[in-house]
Amino acid sequence: MKIAMIVAMDENGCIGNHGNLPWRLKSDMLRFKSLTEGDGYNAVIMGRKTWDSLPESFRPLPERVNIVMSRDTKWSADGADAALYPGRAIEIAYAEACDECWIIGGAQIYSMYLDKVEEIHITKVHTTSSGDVSFPEWNRSGWSEEIVESTEADDGNEFSTTYSIWKK
Repeated sequence: MKIAMIVAMDENGCIGNHGNLPWRLKSDMLRFKSLTEGDGYNAVIMGRKTWDSLPESFRPLPERVNIVMSRDTKWSADGADAALYPGRAIEIAYAEACDECWIIGGAQIYSMYLDKVEEIHITKVHTTSSGDVSFPEWNRSGWSEEIVESTEADDGNEFSTTYSIWKK
């Protein structure tokens, strides 16, 4: 099973603002949906705050096994599997026979999985000071970056972006 991360961040590494995405990027949302659904049966792993930030109409994220990391042993939600620790979340994805497992945030969850992923899909949003939550610092040595696409700001994309894939 492939384990990968997907994240959008501004030039300073900001990924969130008061529990929400700090920008409106239609092209990035479409890419997120396409990659995390994939061609097969995929899982997404997220923190409870990320789960809470999803609009109710998108909870659980359709066509994917939704795994939510929470320290609260009593936490549950319709359409989501709860996991107390990173290994358990991966076990759930394996048990569900997932082809790919996508780590989708937030910052604490990204930090827990940085050493477990083989790819990081990054949409760099060309703006700064977008919010109050940042992607964790990571050592890029041993990783290579392939720039895949650049998108200009338009009616559906508040800012221009660059999408790249980092591989070990």
